[in-house]
Amino acid sequence: MKSSLPARRTPLSQAVRRTLTLSVPCLLACNAVAYAEETSTDATVLDSVVIEGSGFALPSEETGQYRPGSNSTATGLNLTARDTPQSLSVVTNQQIEDFNLDSANKALESTPGVTVEKVETDRTYYTSRGFDIQNFQIDGLGAPFAYGNVQGDIDTVVYDRIEVIRGANGLMSGSGSPSATVNFIRKRPTPQTRAEVELSAGSWDQRRVEGDVSGALTENKRVRGRLVVAGDQGESYLDRYERDRYVAYGVIEADLTDNTLLTAGHTWQQNNADSPLWGALPLYYTDGTQTDYDRSTATSSDWSYWNNQDRRSFVELEHAFANGWETRAAINRVETEADAKLFYMYGTPDPSTGLGLYSYPSLYDYDNEQWIADLQAKGPFDLFGRTHELVAGVNWTRSQTDDISHFGEDIGTALPPLEQWDGNYPEPNFTGGTGGSEFTDKETAVYSAARLNLTDRTTAILGTRATWLDNTGESYGTTRETSYDAELTPYAGLVYDLNDQWSAYASYTEIFEPQTEVDINRQRLDPIDGVNYEVGLKAELLDKRLNTSLSLFHTEQNNVAEAAGTIPGTADTYYRGAEGITSQGIELTAAGEILPGWRASAGYTYVDIEDADGDRARSFIPKQMLRASTTYRLPFLPKLTVGGQLRWQSDISREQYFANGTTRQDAYTVVDLMARYEVNKQVDVTLNVNNVTDEKYLTSLQWDQGYYGAPRNAMLSVNWKY
Repeated sequence: MKSSLPARRTPLSQAVRRTLTLSVPCLLACNAVAYAEETSTDATVLDSVVIEGSGFALPSEETGQYRPGSNSTATGLNLTARDTPQSLSVVTNQQIEDFNLDSANKALESTPGVTVEKVETDRTYYTSRGFDIQNFQIDGLGAPFAYGNVQGDIDTVVYDRIEVIRGANGLMSGSGSPSATVNFIRKRPTPQTRAEVELSAGSWDQRRVEGDVSGALTENKRVRGRLVVAGDQGESYLDRYERDRYVAYGVIEADLTDNTLLTAGHTWQQNNADSPLWGALPLYYTDGTQTDYDRSTATSSDWSYWNNQDRRSFVELEHAFANGWETRAAINRVETEADAKLFYMYGTPDPSTGLGLYSYPSLYDYDNEQWIADLQAKGPFDLFGRTHELVAGVNWTRSQTDDISHFGEDIGTALPPLEQWDGNYPEPNFTGGTGGSEFTDKETAVYSAARLNLTDRTTAILGTRATWLDNTGESYGTTRETSYDAELTPYAGLVYDLNDQWSAYASYTEIFEPQTEVDINRQRLDPIDGVNYEVGLKAELLDKRLNTSLSLFHTEQNNVAEAAGTIPGTADTYYRGAEGITSQGIELTAAGEILPGWRASAGYTYVDIEDADGDRARSFIPKQMLRASTTYRLPFLPKLTVGGQLRWQSDISREQYFANGTTRQDAYTVVDLMARYEVNKQVDVTLNVNNVTDEKYLTSLQWDQGYYGAPRNAMLSVNWKY
């Protein structure tokens, strides 16, 4: 089946689209003339290669701050947070260290405006502004997930920081999803020799070790390397659940010339889980009343497991020209594998007996290979007496997925009530049938954006991306063949400096987002289309030590995937496309150093999501959220730093599929505390206590099943640095 669906567009969006489509080629033509004139002059040899990465003047690990530096996640241009016409948050290396955010789930849980939907122990979705986050990047290159979720978890030991741009970002990510773009920025080699070792131990026999060594590999420091390793093991508050995770990352940089840099690296991560949740606990009884199990309750069997391995290789070549222009060519290869024996419980229990649950075991193998390539150039150009900036590039992605499920021959076996379930279930023969997928997704895109200095106080960002998609293959007997040609995703932003500290901004982006979700017939849903508007104020206060922002956003979307039930005879969720979905709200953020030694990052989000009839939609997403992290170095005891982290959200709910009722999770607050004591300049000891009030809450209502978050727990870490 071939399809190419036009987006529904208002007259305003059509006018903006035409303007952007015409303006960027004109700017490219003007710049070609300017560039030819500049390169005809004598070139000046640079003293050394300037590595900008994602735009930080320094990696965040060198600053020790919570305040975001410059970034290129939104537009490809190196912009400060104040100059970016969208809402931005950064989880810096200091935050990761302070609150032991050793996984992407933990880091994104602390990020303003982001919800982490932990539907199972080893499968996670993420949302922002009411919609699923589909745009993930590593060092600015898209890293799509085949099924839109993370299996296992992503260890943060490899990364210097995590940048989160909220709102649509089709210019750099290929789809203008109005949720957010999450960009993981890798650690890079340092010219100075440095080393770090950290040992941790905590609740449920958790143990972790990290090692990080970096420095020059040659006497002239023109070749540098870095090696990062980590491993952790532990049990869990959940019955029978155990997991271990191992990570290794190596990277080498070489100055081929004074202005040419070659970088190559590889990351390996292994996640092993014993007795994981596949699906989760039933949330209600047959009469519609809500279940309330012990937090440790799990539906897993004692023989089930879920192992995931992720391998990522990358090569980058960067060159800096004398006229201020830079080029970068990058290629990434990603291979993800999963090997699992899983046990799923389906059904709705009786409120009196607890009976009504049935078995669904499966043997599962998964393999996904991705190739991602990007060629980009950016730099300044002069036009109408002013200097502007331009970025242009070509991007290509190929993702091939193969998976197969072997179903147990005993599907439908009646099970005891969960209160009596101990995981003791005979491992079946997996001869009850098979199903699987074999499909390839290809994407080619060209993009360009210009930052125009219209006046001394006003800058405009105009950009567009043209995307070609070609998907072939099938999934569980249903074709996934789709094709879209030259789909345009325009972007426009305006920033006006009110004074030396405050700026006002506005941005507009169109939405075109292919979906991986399928309907009841396993047909892939048509793409989402719509528009996203955002206006706000940003400030750099306290001598630029503190960044603040106020954002108002409005999004209109059609054909948004919405869970609609379970495909008959399977454990797989099917979806329907919801029309006329609107999301609007407000975000307030602040990050930086309030007083010497007092660092903070905080954000409040209000989002209202409505369907075409004006009723609340996607009610499993909280209308209000507050995220706050802060640490303070005590002036009367400077070797001691204390801090806390708070996560609050308003109530959430979802209508029940198989009963006449509504499942609810009341508003809740989770508070974490930390204290660090500096023994000497090389050794410090940190204690983290999480969920100090022992709050009981469900981790997600995105699905019709769920499980409870971790009770009070602690981790003690000893860190040595050289």
